[in-house]
Parts: sequence; C-alpha cells; structure tokens
Amino acid sequence: MKVSYKAFLGVLAWAVGGEALAADASPHTFTANVGVVSNYVFRGLTQTWDRPTVQAGADYAHAAGWYLGAWGSGISGKQFADGVMELDLYGGYNGKFNDDWTWTVGTIGYLYPGANYDQVKPAGTNRSQGYENVELNAGFGFKWISFKASVALTDYFGANAKTGYTKGSGGSTYLDLTANVPLPESVFTKDVTLPLHVGRTNYTNKLAAATVGGGTNPDYTDYKVGLTKSFDGGWSLGAAWTYADNRAVYNRVASAKDPSDNRNLGGGNVVFSLVKTF
Repeated sequence: MKVSYKAFLGVLAWAVGGEALAADASPHTFTANVGVVSNYVFRGLTQTWDRPTVQAGADYAHAAGWYLGAWGSGISGKQFADGVMELDLYGGYNGKFNDDWTWTVGTIGYLYPGANYDQVKPAGTNRSQGYENVELNAGFGFKWISFKASVALTDYFGANAKTGYTKGSGGSTYLDLTANVPLPESVFTKDVTLPLHVGRTNYTNKLAAATVGGGTNPDYTDYKVGLTKSFDGGWSLGAAWTYADNRAVYNRVASAKDPSDNRNLGGGNVVFSLVKTF
C-alpha cells in the first residue's frame, strides 16, 4: 500500500499535535522568580533599613487549585538582630465561584534564620526570642480586586512580654485590600498595571513602655500606589510609593546593633523593582 507524502505529513502533524496537547494538559505548573528591589517594604515598613536587596522564589500549582511555594529576601541585621535573610514557606488552595469571582485559603510561615532578640545591643537586655511568625489567611477576589485577612497563630513576629510588649500577640491580624488595575493599551502601551493597596495591622497587645515618639499602640495603616510594566521573556519593571502611618511608634526606631542609629521604618518610600519570572 502506498502512502502519499501529504498523508504522511498529516499523520506526523497529528501525532506531534497530540503530544503537545498531552503536554499542555499537565495539571502541574512550576514557576520561579528572581529580582532586585531598591528597598524591601513589607506591610508598609522597610525590612532592609532602606537598602536594596535581592529576592527569589519558587512556586508549584496544581490545576485543581492547590499551591505550595517558597520565597526569600535579604533583610537588615539592624532590624532583625544578626539576621540576613527572610524565608517564607506557604501553601493553600485557590478556588473560584465563576470566571469573575475567586476565593483563597492558605497558611504562611515567616522564618528568620540566625536572627534573635538576644543579639540586640546593648548585650544582656533581651532574652532569647526569634522573629518567626505563622499565619492563616483567607480571602476573595473580583476580577483584579482582592481582599485577604491574615491572623497570626504565633506571637506576631516575636512581639511578646520578652521583647517589650505587654503580653503575647497571637491573634494579631492584617487586612489587605489590593487592586491591580489594567491600564488602557491605547494610552500606556500594553501590559501596564496600576497597583493600589491599603492594609491594616492590628496587634492584640501594646508596647510595655512608650517609644521615643511617645507611642504605645503599634497598630497602623499602610498604603501603596505604583506602576508595573511587563515585558516579553518574563521580565517586569515596577515603581511604587508606599506609606505607613503611626510615626509615634515607627519613627526613630533604634538599630538592633547600635542604639544611636535610628530609622523611620514607615513613612513614605519610593521603591523600584526588576523581576524575572521563569
């Protein structure tokens, strides 16, 4: 039996196409990212003493909605005594009600290897206590708008009676309202978004003694507005203005290594970022 050249090409194309469809149908997705930021600002407060740092992460997602990931960033030992790195481990489930409405539940652990309050200077003024924090979170989204509530299962980043607070801080919450507004291509070129964010941190305790600014209530609100441009090849460039209030507590915070060195951890900051996703 003779097989024509065109028929052979048709069968080959069908076979290759079938393999491609099978590959595309895999329920597993793995991604990674690496980037640099001019200042690592978390929930409105600098984590790097207003210095640049490198960040990287890896994520796994299943088509059913489950996800796992790890993310790391450089930090300042002036804020996290003897710490050089933050490592976040997280997992959870992302679901949807329909194409517009989504929901999520998850947990995240913030780890600071080598950092401990007992290394705060002057020596001997603090007892052993890490900065770790574990949270549960849940939220929902509508298109490009999302809301998430997080609650601490542990002391909130080590805030307890050993570290200058009235008691433990388990149950402290963070409320996050974020919108990533897609801007019109006719005006801003393609793949430009406007990130907008407001967050609220609520502690379940207070500071045992007033700060230099006279504050004892560590609760605060943070804001963010920016622009993000995505490029071919997985690159993205961002610029944002962030702000955190409550200067009475977060202004003139002393360094963990030198009490005479202080910093406004909140206030206003302009942050630039360059990220590559694989």
